[in-house]
Amino acid sequence: MKRLLLFFVISLTSSLIFSQSYDNYKILFYNVENLFDIYKDTLKNDEEFLPEGERFWNKHKYYNKINNTYKVIMAVGEWNPPAIIGLCEIENRKVLHDLVNNTPLVKFEYKIIHKESPDRRGIDVGFLYREELFKPLKSEFIPINFPSTPESKTRDIIYVKGIANKIDTLHIFINHWPSRWGGQLESESKRVFVSSVLRSKVDSIFKSYSASNIIVTGDFNDYPDNKSINNILNASQNLDSILKDQLYNLSAQLFKTKNIGTHKYQGEWGVLDQFIVSGNLLKNGNKIQTSVNDTYIFNADFLLEPDEGHFGYKPFRTFIGYKYNGGFSDHLPTYLILNFNK
Repeated sequence: MKRLLLFFVISLTSSLIFSQSYDNYKILFYNVENLFDIYKDTLKNDEEFLPEGERFWNKHKYYNKINNTYKVIMAVGEWNPPAIIGLCEIENRKVLHDLVNNTPLVKFEYKIIHKESPDRRGIDVGFLYREELFKPLKSEFIPINFPSTPESKTRDIIYVKGIANKIDTLHIFINHWPSRWGGQLESESKRVFVSSVLRSKVDSIFKSYSASNIIVTGDFNDYPDNKSINNILNASQNLDSILKDQLYNLSAQLFKTKNIGTHKYQGEWGVLDQFIVSGNLLKNGNKIQTSVNDTYIFNADFLLEPDEGHFGYKPFRTFIGYKYNGGFSDHLPTYLILNFNK
């Protein structure tokens, strides 16, 4: 009888969670630091993430990584995990499937939007959503073809258009731009080009409807003041006068006011992982609304460890070089709260 009653309570609670709409919900972005499975893919350079590879990547380490990622998602969402999740540095659809089906996340029935990218290491971006809270109308994987170096490959940009919380249309872009490997200036031209591709897509949305609700998020491997973000994408840091058809960098303001970053390099925190939104989302009275005060970097104690080489703390990462550290990621997750005016 007690078991039957417990089952009824759990079922009723789940039904309430899935059937209701919310006054607000969260969108999470997280660079999970090399979430690879343990199997060889002949089309990718994934040898180091095999049981016999340089990192001795085995089932125990893999499922520990999956469970760590699940813990972060639940901790960010508290009792109500994010409606939408963007992830980068994931190897394939399988790791996303394991994350949402082989952990307690399964009860929230996350759906997956993913495509194998041409990145030579095999790392992709992924999009997860709770279909009761977000209904996709269109998804697109925007390819990046560098004109001067066509042999160079990087991740697609995921673009999803959908209805948020059964209230209004939302456009979301999930990014993971080329790394700074070889030097920031030496690699800058690639990020500038990716930014121009993204800006062109954003402009086409604004041209169709100037009051569009747009969210651009991801690991840009550049900071808000860098050319790709500040000049090419033209993500303004000035929130004094808001235009509905302009982009605004909420993470830049968050860093300036609270001095917290998502990534630490040579002892300095910076914001590589950002939320950039259209001005319409910052307008009072809009059906969907957000603000700088609704933008967060999740820096819970369990995601940090002492920075013995520098001051304070640093992300508790999975690997330090090739040494297994058993942590979560070398990036901190960031999230945005969307408020709904019904």
